[in-house]
Amino acid sequence: MAIEVGTEAPDFELKDNHGATVRLSDFRGAKNVVLLFYPFAFTGVCTGELCALRDELPKFVNDDVQLLAVSNDSIHTLRVFSDQESLDYPLLSDFWPHGDTSRAYGVFDEDKGCAVRGTFIIDKAGVVRWTVVNGLPDARDLNEYVKALDTL
Repeated sequence: MAIEVGTEAPDFELKDNHGATVRLSDFRGAKNVVLLFYPFAFTGVCTGELCALRDELPKFVNDDVQLLAVSNDSIHTLRVFSDQESLDYPLLSDFWPHGDTSRAYGVFDEDKGCAVRGTFIIDKAGVVRWTVVNGLPDARDLNEYVKALDTL
């Protein structure tokens, strides 16, 4: 069960596709965060969603908002994927301990061994203000993220 709107977002510390450590708490007081969980790099729906974000990046990475995309892939896989698709935002690895952050947000599918498509918009105070969770084959609507961000 995914965490609910109004809940304090669980903090995490994950490595990005360049090996740098990223903590959710680093953005507290400074930026709203769009936290996007996706199953795996190089899969059709995931690639489509992440490239759509790339194409609309100024809406999701700016002075007020930071996009963080999380999968259960290794940082090495994420590096190749981000380079291949020209993704200029952090891809975070929830590889080891496998799925800990995905579990904390309630979006880890134990049977599949990966995160489902969960998105959480977290305000500057660290509180979840909007969320949507889709099944593995179901792409999300980026316009819904924009509408939710506009309410903050």
